[in-house]
Amino acid sequence: ISDLYGRRIMVQVAILIFLVGSLLAGIAQGMIQLIFFRAIQGVGAGGLMAMTFAVVGDIVAPRQRGRYIGLLAGTWAFASVIGPLIGGFIVDNMSWRWVFLINLPIGAIAFVVTSSVLHLPHVRRSHRIDVEGAMLLVASMSCLLLSLVWGGTEYPWSSSVISGLALSGTLLLIVFLLWESRVAEPILPLRLFRDQIFSVSSALGFLTGCALFGSVIFLPLFLQVVMGVSATSSGLLLLPLTAGVVIGSIGSGRIISRTGRYRMWPIGGLAFASVGTFLLTLMQAETPLLYISLYMVILGLGVGATMQVTVLVAQNTVEHRDLGIATSAIQFFRQMGGAFGTATFGAIMNYRLVTDLPDQIPAGALTG
Repeated sequence: ISDLYGRRIMVQVAILIFLVGSLLAGIAQGMIQLIFFRAIQGVGAGGLMAMTFAVVGDIVAPRQRGRYIGLLAGTWAFASVIGPLIGGFIVDNMSWRWVFLINLPIGAIAFVVTSSVLHLPHVRRSHRIDVEGAMLLVASMSCLLLSLVWGGTEYPWSSSVISGLALSGTLLLIVFLLWESRVAEPILPLRLFRDQIFSVSSALGFLTGCALFGSVIFLPLFLQVVMGVSATSSGLLLLPLTAGVVIGSIGSGRIISRTGRYRMWPIGGLAFASVGTFLLTLMQAETPLLYISLYMVILGLGVGATMQVTVLVAQNTVEHRDLGIATSAIQFFRQMGGAFGTATFGAIMNYRLVTDLPDQIPAGALTG
């Protein structure tokens, strides 16, 4: 939409939607209300995440984009890890409502700043928003995610509910692709995927999302349940992962801006991330925390070096009229990688608990 209406106005609309969602979530009177208002907040947050990178593409020359995208990617990764820790502190010392209400003054400042200094040229074009495509995409992703989340926990994997969700999600995805190939102004132009660089960048975004979000979700669980550390300590112990991501993102961005070469970074980044992930699979209850921290740094360096390059390469390979949709598509695939990765890892963990845990409990341990 920002490619059609202009980046500045849509950034401000996203800020307002995020603030409205935050306010409503902060005064929610029940779980259903909270979930609905969080969805509103998520719409605004999703728009902001995509358009901040798109704005960089508008105002920064291609040669210098690596530096600024690296800064943004590092900030995003840092916030993804440190945010839950700050939220836990607020909940422990104030009220859970302030987790949402604290966004109001920060968002108000952001709105004033964008009104004052964000001046971008825009040529108005006739358009039609692809509402049908957006609904099909949301419906298909929701069904597929629910099949992974509910499978093995709420319903057996062989149940009609899980099979129906998986089948429905797949069929809706096929319908979405058919619709996007025929509509005049698709929400996700399939022609972008004819460019091999964009396709590879999308795949890399998905993989880095899997690695980062999977680690952020399940490493604290391992540290608490297996290592016996507190919830607060488990959050602090993720700081090496954060440091690795920030250093990898900012460092690679600055070097790319200086040299103009980026091919080696996703290759090396994936290698580092693969090694870090493998090392994390070797963790045991007796593994020293120093080793675990080192494993997280290696993973973070790989994810950071790869993550910002995907946005940079995508922006540099598409036409300027597709800058916004290309940027948001990379962000979308990264978020979907995190969602599907987390759901898949959770399904594997739940399956292993059901099948292996009974064999590990001594006979009579659960009897009264």
